[in-house]
Amino acid sequence: MGSRSEARARAQANGAPAAAPRPRPLSVAGAAVVQVLQGAAVLVAAVLAGIAAGQGRSYQYASGIAITAIGIGTGVALVFVAWGLARARRWSRTPALMTQLFSGIIGIYLVQGQRYWWGVPLLALSVVGFVLLLMPRSIRALTVDPEDPQAG
Repeated sequence: MGSRSEARARAQANGAPAAAPRPRPLSVAGAAVVQVLQGAAVLVAAVLAGIAAGQGRSYQYASGIAITAIGIGTGVALVFVAWGLARARRWSRTPALMTQLFSGIIGIYLVQGQRYWWGVPLLALSVVGFVLLLMPRSIRALTVDPEDPQAG
């Protein structure tokens, strides 16, 4: 079983034109925007946690630094998934859907804790992200087409 790049190389060696890249639907572009906003929110929360740790308002100084580092790493990972969505990369679909699931859970938790300024926007982004990722055009763009011989 070969990879897509091997199939593309074989097609070029045979003189056949390589398959044109699939166009990115607007729903996938919108999902990428949602993903970037969520990544930015995590980065902002991480910076606020870092500031609180630096001011001594963290439970423990070391745990405040750890939470900040984890938050920055998570924010960067979410932005990387958004980059994959913006380029309609198939690998980005599952992490993006998982982001929406976990964002929804965290949003519910924040609303139940009466932190509406964080919870309601997070819930809204989660619902919009799910809807955009589960639209038929998004599914077609982000999944393997069984009829595509180069899908490998």
